[in-house]
Amino acid sequence: MRVLIAEHDYPVYTELLRKAAPDIEVLSTGDSAELSKLAADAPVWLGQPDLLATLLRQGRKPQWLQSTWAGVTPLLAHGLNRDYRLTRAVGIYGQVMAEFVLTYMLVHEREVLARLVSQVERKWDDRMGQSLAGRKVLIVGTGDIGASVAQFLVPFGVQLYGVASTARTLAPFVEVGALEDLPRLVSEVDFVINLLPNTPQTHDIYDAKLFARFKPSALFINIGRGVAVVDADLVHALKEGHVAGAVIDVCRQEPLPQRHPFWTAWGLLLTGHSSGPTSPVAMTQLFVENLKAFMAGEALRGQVDFAKGY
Repeated sequence: MRVLIAEHDYPVYTELLRKAAPDIEVLSTGDSAELSKLAADAPVWLGQPDLLATLLRQGRKPQWLQSTWAGVTPLLAHGLNRDYRLTRAVGIYGQVMAEFVLTYMLVHEREVLARLVSQVERKWDDRMGQSLAGRKVLIVGTGDIGASVAQFLVPFGVQLYGVASTARTLAPFVEVGALEDLPRLVSEVDFVINLLPNTPQTHDIYDAKLFARFKPSALFINIGRGVAVVDADLVHALKEGHVAGAVIDVCRQEPLPQRHPFWTAWGLLLTGHSSGPTSPVAMTQLFVENLKAFMAGEALRGQVDFAKGY
């Protein structure tokens, strides 16, 4: 079995995969022209969607493609071949995403950024911070990552609420509503964490009308996709005090243009799409498990439904 690796970190993945599965032939290179030639002889591809999408545009045809990203948006572009099995990275981002979320939830409750301002101004800041215990947290997108983030938040004593494509019963959530329940739920919680994928149904969900329903003390964290947020409406909501603060990890255009209003918006922190670093070791383990299933004709973990986009 020949496996093509199309990754910026291809030397790391090549070494890990050769150790984990010595029986397979690993093809990898940092040269784009050579990569395209190698792709013609490899039925299985492992790598990042932007590089893999380029190979598809060049007419290369895999049987199965394993993404090293949780999102696969570049591979869903109009006109690209979809006659293959596509799997996304699942089961490896729960802890790192939960750590990111917890970091900024605690920063918010303990008013860390305000204390930094006080220090710069040489003002003794002795206000008492608050606890996460009893706070209500809404996770919008309760799939693989959202459900895992929820489990990591349980020990902090928060009340968990969720939003999914359809309402359902799911532990440890008090309630999981559908998208139409979002306006009601945001008005009742202290933290809104967006984890929605990029689909036609999830564009521009967070608009002026929805931000007006937020509690003025709430923190909005976007670690899903930038297209879910109407940028100007978020900036206005922060300015008007409809939302206490926002942590924005993902944007419509990355890197963010220099003149974008997010750079100077009051109460908004940009984190540069850093919330979910991929562990090559964990990713290789997932790939090897899926490779065994692929060769046995079995179901693959994280298989994408092209019609849904995830």
